[in-house]
Amino acid sequence: MNAPLSSAETTVPAAVTAPQQPRTGSLIGDGLTVAKRNLIKIRRVPDLLIFTTLQPIMFVLLFGYVFGSLAGSGASVQAGYREFMMAGIFTQTIIFGATITGYMMAEDMQKGVIDRFRTLPMHPSAVLLGRTLTDVVNNVVVLVVMSATGLVIGWRVHNGPVHALWAYLLMLFFAYALSWVFAYVGLRVRSPEVVNNASFMIIFPVTFIANTFVPSQNMPSVLKTIAGWNPVSTITQSARENFGNLYAMQAPGQSHAQIDQQTAYTWALQHPDLYTLIWAVVLLAIFLPFATSAYKKAVAK
Repeated sequence: MNAPLSSAETTVPAAVTAPQQPRTGSLIGDGLTVAKRNLIKIRRVPDLLIFTTLQPIMFVLLFGYVFGSLAGSGASVQAGYREFMMAGIFTQTIIFGATITGYMMAEDMQKGVIDRFRTLPMHPSAVLLGRTLTDVVNNVVVLVVMSATGLVIGWRVHNGPVHALWAYLLMLFFAYALSWVFAYVGLRVRSPEVVNNASFMIIFPVTFIANTFVPSQNMPSVLKTIAGWNPVSTITQSARENFGNLYAMQAPGQSHAQIDQQTAYTWALQHPDLYTLIWAVVLLAIFLPFATSAYKKAVAK
């Protein structure tokens, strides 16, 4: 009969019995790494950088001189319109820029890039964070290029650098919140082309039924009401107020008080900064967890 094993002989080393936890990185660190990867990709594909910078220049020149000619025949009237429309061009461009998040997420899914990320010891939400941060950088570049172009055609900031900086930050924050919406869309559709088509069908009317390029108080009653509560209108209104361009199209004999009353005809337009921030926070609160959940389901397939 064999002798019973001693406790020393039956003890299994802790290193063998302890469960091995997969190593994951931090959300911020891994997110910045993914963002760096995306920026390097842009640098290695010059076409992306060229079109990113040329498109806003084209928009400013086309809208400034084509739409400006409709504002009136006088040089001062057209110059005033160019100052008026710059806030609308900024807003429309960064909102369209937010769709890049959805397009690139759908493309990465289609090409299997997400599957390769899944095998790496990284935080599961880092891909989404990195993608959205990349588009913030892209929007900053676009705003810088558009601002420089606007200065060339006569646009000026009249309220000082602090107010101008706030206007830019508010636009970037709203675009960042919107990029999470498109990240969710990009993870739910089958191809990048669907993201492009769906985004255009939604964003195009939303950015035009607003005060972006024409005073919304002159629209038909139904469109006027929609524009008055459209967050695109409040971003534009905030930018005009902070840049000091709200009175750029002031008619002879028209006072600032009259313009304020005409343009701020809803509570949203009377409090454009607050209303825009509410929209951005709500979009983040809804679509950040939605996009994260959709990403986890996508990589689990």
